[in-house]
This record gives sequence, C-alpha cells and structure tokens, in this order.
Amino acid sequence: MRISIIGSGYVGLVTGMGFIKLGNEVIFVDVDERKITMINNAEPPIYEEGLEELMKEFRGKYYATKDYREAILNSDVTFIAVGTPSREDGSIDLKYVESAAKAIGEALKEKDPYHVIVVKSTVLPGTTEGVVKPLIEEHSGKKAFGDFGLAMNPEFLREGVALNDFLNPDRVVIGVQDERTKEVLEKLYEPINAPKVFTDIKTAEMIKYASNAFLATKISFANEIGNICKKLGIDSWKVFEGVGLDHRISPHFFKTGIGWGGSCFPKDTRALIRKTEELGEEPLILKAVVEVNEKQPLKLIELLKKHVPELKGKTVGVLGLAFKPDTDDVRETRAYPVIKKLLEDGARVITYDPQAMENFKGFYPDVGEKITYANSPREVLEATDVILIVTEWKEFEELDYSGKIVVDGRRVKAAEKTARIYEGVCW
Repeated sequence: MRISIIGSGYVGLVTGMGFIKLGNEVIFVDVDERKITMINNAEPPIYEEGLEELMKEFRGKYYATKDYREAILNSDVTFIAVGTPSREDGSIDLKYVESAAKAIGEALKEKDPYHVIVVKSTVLPGTTEGVVKPLIEEHSGKKAFGDFGLAMNPEFLREGVALNDFLNPDRVVIGVQDERTKEVLEKLYEPINAPKVFTDIKTAEMIKYASNAFLATKISFANEIGNICKKLGIDSWKVFEGVGLDHRISPHFFKTGIGWGGSCFPKDTRALIRKTEELGEEPLILKAVVEVNEKQPLKLIELLKKHVPELKGKTVGVLGLAFKPDTDDVRETRAYPVIKKLLEDGARVITYDPQAMENFKGFYPDVGEKITYANSPREVLEATDVILIVTEWKEFEELDYSGKIVVDGRRVKAAEKTARIYEGVCW
C-alpha cells in the first residue's frame, strides 16, 4: 500500500520504516525542515537501534515533505503520529492532532477515492470521534465511515527496541466502526504474525492508557517493596525473581531502581488521572503510582549523603542521562531530578551518556563549570571518586569501579563487584 505518516518522531518514523520493511511505500509529513532533510538523506533524526541501517537499505521507498496535499493525494492510508504533550495540569495538549486533522481534511477535499485515516497518537477515549472526526469532516466536506475511513491504532513501542516491537508485537489493536476500514487495516497488518484485536474506537484508545498505567503501577509497586527491602537488608531483585515466577504476575517490569521516565508513562498516567477526576472519580492508585515515582530518584542522593554528608564543592560523577539505555531520549529522565538536587546542594557534576548528552544540555544550557560533559565513562571515573549510576548502558558493565563510592540506581553488576563502597537503591 501507499502510506502517509503525519509526524516523524519516534512513533511516526519507526512505524513508517516498519511498514516499508513489510513491502509498502511511505511519505513522511513533518513541519521540521531539519527532519525532512535528514530523512531524505537516509539519516535518522533520532537514535533508535537498527533504524539507520533500515533507512539506508530501503532508500527510494520513502521520502519526507511538508506538503499534506501531496502526501494525501499520493497515499491510500494516513497515520496521525504527532505528539500529544502534557499541559501543566496533566491534561494533554491536542494542538498538533487538531492541526493535522484540519490539514488532512483540506487535502481530502480534492480526493475522490476512499481514504483511511488512522490515529496512532496517544489520545484519551473519545478524542478520535469527538475531536479528529468533526475537524476532518468540517474541512473536507465529507462524512466519516462513508466518504472516508477513520480508525484508532495505538502504538506499544518501547524505545531502544521499537523496530522489533513494531515487527514482532504482542498484539495489534485496531479500533474501527465501518467494515471497509477494517478490511483495509486487516490487509495492511496481514504480514505481522500477532493477535489482532478489533474493537470500537474508544475501547482502542483506552487499551493504550490502561496498558501504560498498569506497567507504571507495576514499577512503582516494585520500588515501594524495594524501599522496604532496603531497610530490612533484603535483596529486592531476589524477591521479585520469586514473585515473578507466579504465572498470574510475570517477572516483567519488576526491576527495582529509581523509577520510570520517558515520553509515555509520565504523560499518559497524568492524563488518565486528570480525565478520571473530570469524570468525578478519585484515581487513588494512579496518584500513588506517580508520587512513588517522583520520590524514587532522590533515593540516590539520600544514600550518597550516608557516605558524603557534605556535597558542597564536591565533584560527583553521573553515568547515564537518557531515561533508559539504547535511546537518546531525555524526556522525564530520572537524571534530571538527580542532577538538579546535586546542583542545589552545591556539588559540581561530571557526566557521560553515549547518546543523550546533546539532548540533556537543553535542560542546563548555561551552567558554566557546574556541569562537565565527559568524552567517555572512564573520564568520569578519573575525575571523581563519587559515582551515581542513572542509566544501565551496557558499556558501564565494562568499567572497573575500584576505589570508588558508587550509588547505583540500575544494578550494574560490575559496580557491585568492584566498587570500594557500593550502595544499590533498592537492594
């Protein structure tokens, strides 16, 4: 099929390249000239394992443009994969979704063949039918489910392994109303060997939120138990090894540490809390999940002060800035509150991350000598005897931490074995 993807961030670019690998052709639409140029040069504007190789291999099967009209008129299916950032009150800002819907509607005015629009952006239940649908209808003069198709197809991609997740998912969830749209999407996803869950549109939207809320809950629960284990001298990882063998529970997402970050869990959990409150319900569990997660990274500082009570004037090494390994994404990274607290306490910071340093500099563009960005992890170890581990990059397992005080938020075994003083957050 011929596919157009609106938005070429993590979700849009990975989704598009995944569809290309399955034999389709893709037009990416973006407002960012830098992204457009990079994509047309087969250069990924984000770091994601395997993405650059795929872009080079299939060059000629895709291109990027700013022109909605060109993309819509030359494709059969359009995916909306733009961002839905959080507002200060936790609700999601739909300005990019609304802008995309209007532009798609304008382009559809000129198109007679049946065209399917699929919302892939994470939006709260009711948004596709209550916001996207009326905007496309208004600007196109056409009617959904008759003149054009409309569906919701949430993404479940984990950054760092997103391409594999797209091609080998646990399930494909598709919310549809009309049979014609269902047939188009069945055909598009036919090469993917995974359960296909067809629902109504609002249910598909809710499946995404419920999934992320549960995974966030599982991590915060593990960390709360881990904090108890720490006080009792119990290894929480061993506890959850035993707990996870129960088939009703499973071992996944039971790695205790300093909590979750990224573009999905924080944003989606807060949005669901806000929506729940609007509906007159009290999201007690979800609020606790967020509260535990906000406190968790500061456990690193608490443990550090056991060994270095006065941080003013001290140089502290921070290994890892991305919210997780194998990505350059620093959205809601646990490194931010950790470094913020170190600076507030008067410490100097030397830090290293193999992919995320440029992105992290956006948080602290003018800190002078307070933050130094190292060229290697060994440079960090050479500069200070006090190390905090925030992200579990594989290369941190190859270091010798002899003579160092290490406070570890991610259980790096090499540090546990070699450090002079070693403290794990939950073990």
